[in-house]
Amino acid sequence: MPNGRWTPRSGLTIFYWLFSIFLLTTTGCGVYSFTGASISPDVKSVSIAAFPSYAPLAPPNMPQLFTEQLRDKFVNQTNLNLLPANGDIRFEGRISDYRTQPVSIQGNAAAQNRLSISVTVTYTDTKNEDNSFEKTFTRFADFNSGVNLSDVEQTLIAEINEQLIQDIFNQAVVNW
Repeated sequence: MPNGRWTPRSGLTIFYWLFSIFLLTTTGCGVYSFTGASISPDVKSVSIAAFPSYAPLAPPNMPQLFTEQLRDKFVNQTNLNLLPANGDIRFEGRISDYRTQPVSIQGNAAAQNRLSISVTVTYTDTKNEDNSFEKTFTRFADFNSGVNLSDVEQTLIAEINEQLIQDIFNQAVVNW
């Protein structure tokens, strides 16, 4: 601070010092990222088995889309190595439900329809069994009833998958 005055540059210097202190105090407690993940330092790998579909109405590409998006999430937002099997943390599961239903009725017809997808996940943390879980996650997206599902289905699936995967990621590795 020249002449004891605050300047934008001195504010930036203070920010860097505070940020450095933050990094130094948190690195000993686990591996943290800006995604909010808090992964034990002894966890080095993740394995994500293919998620088959047990939902008769789900499109044939749904299992591959979901599985690849979940794998991408862990590869892109953690430092874990993706293994085909026997990772330190493991995901298995299935697409357990895929359905559409009317949600907003106007007069005698539906104004909005809802696409819902449920995924049942078994998460195993081999380093800390207390973190393991089995849970069904469900998300949905609404669409105008004047639109054919086939016209918006892939967009809705991508949107719902993103929400489901964020929920799974948060449940597994974000310890708030």
